Amino acid sequence: MKAVAARIPKSLPVGTQMIACDNSGAKLIRIFAVKGSKTVKRRKPAAGVGDLVMASVKKGRPEMRKQVVHAIIVRQKKEYRRADGTRIKFEDNAAIVLKDDKGNPKGTILKGPIAKEVCDRWPAIAKLASNIV
Repeated sequence: MKAVAARIPKSLPVGTQMIACDNSGAKLIRIFAVKGSKTVKRRKPAAGVGDLVMASVKKGRPEMRKQVVHAIIVRQKKEYRRADGTRIKFEDNAAIVLKDDKGNPKGTILKGPIAKEVCDRWPAIAKLASNIV
């Protein structure tokens, strides 16, 4: 996993529910763990754009519901600053469901814009992304 040049705030704590913006079969997922998170004692781990999280599927196809999946955050409402000084924010929080923890997406179509930081860190997602912001 590559480092990201932007200063991304971790604005999605454990317990956040968000939409899955792919055709994997999941519609709504809930974060319950953030991979590689280091925090202060008693603070909830939080994730930002480009982070790998573990989530449970709350709504979706019957075979996908109640499954534990790996996901990558591709959009967040909280704005963040890039190295060139621009500030980026999206209108919703969204994630992509993965087949494994290596970064291979389960779906074949990604809906909506994808942050450039995600494409830099996860090349398998960059191949499928049609709209990179």
